[in-house]
Amino acid sequence: MPALASHRKPRSRTRTNTPAVGITTAAIAGVSLLSAQNATADPKPSIEEVQKKVDDLYRQAGSSTQEYNKAKESTEQQRRKVDRALDEAAERTEALNESRRALGSYAAAQYRTGAVTPTAALLFADNPQSYADQTQLMDRLTEQQRGAVADHETQRAEAAKQRAQATRSLETLTDSQDSLRARKQAVQKKLAEARELLSQLTAEERARLAELERKKEEEARRKAEARAKAEAEAEAEAERQLQEREQREREQAGTDTGTGTGTGAASGTTGGTYAAKAEKVLSFARAQIGKPYVWGATGPSSYDCSGLTQAAWRAAGVDLPRTTWDQVKAGQSVATADLLPGDLVFFYDDISHVGIYIGDGKMIHAPKPGANVREESIYYMPIHSSIRPA
Repeated sequence: MPALASHRKPRSRTRTNTPAVGITTAAIAGVSLLSAQNATADPKPSIEEVQKKVDDLYRQAGSSTQEYNKAKESTEQQRRKVDRALDEAAERTEALNESRRALGSYAAAQYRTGAVTPTAALLFADNPQSYADQTQLMDRLTEQQRGAVADHETQRAEAAKQRAQATRSLETLTDSQDSLRARKQAVQKKLAEARELLSQLTAEERARLAELERKKEEEARRKAEARAKAEAEAEAEAERQLQEREQREREQAGTDTGTGTGTGAASGTTGGTYAAKAEKVLSFARAQIGKPYVWGATGPSSYDCSGLTQAAWRAAGVDLPRTTWDQVKAGQSVATADLLPGDLVFFYDDISHVGIYIGDGKMIHAPKPGANVREESIYYMPIHSSIRPA
């Protein structure tokens, strides 16, 4: 076989990195799908957004707590009505049984004299009026026996009435208990949502959230101090202008007797009895500092906001309603600038939170789940109104 010519070399194959058409299409489709998924996925909320959401959930839980407290109070009132109705029904039944025993003895006496048969005696004891009406037996009864028959009929009618009332009360109680469970579930749902948001945070994010809370409190304190200072300056200026006006009036009248106006003594009259009660209120409230917030709790180991204010004022001999919605109506309305220690300050448009004013723009309150009873600025939350309970 002849040798190949030297100029005829084997054809070389060029290698490329270009993938096959099928693989390329699949890869591009995968990347496109992933990009689309990333574009439509909800972005992770910022710490600020988490804080706002958690605060809002706690506020909603606070409102739901007041609904729960109101439903619980209604249920307890209804339970007391049911207990009374059952007791009255039992008393009526016992009276009815006693009346039936008395009539049984009368029927037995009539049977012995031959006035009624044994069967008639039984019917007489069970429904004497009806039987007597049908047989003219009343003509044979003594006056005492006639009275017993009438009393038995009265007792039987009252017993039926009491049983019907007890049944209605039990039905209402069941409805109240259903409402109570619904309120409880509403609170638990809000708190569960808040816990779920917090559980998704990393350790670093939790630290940042705590820092945001600290800054929020500092800002609230700064605003409280600035507002208190402005109110004090405005009050001092108003007092100065009042004194100047009174001084001019005295000079014009030619009866200048000094600068004393007597306003201090007048303002002091407000403080007497109220100050004594407020001291007891604040002493009790301070003793609760550090105890945990628990929704629906009224003490002594834990409280919700209105449970604390109710217990504190009870220590001063004043009974407040259970919920913030009722407590806000339980006293004299007071302007923020005129607050005295012991006054109650209510927050948010739905009046879902309350604290006890202690002076200098601060209060003692049970803040929210996961927090303890503490002192805090009243300007930390939007103020709705304030009252003086006594």
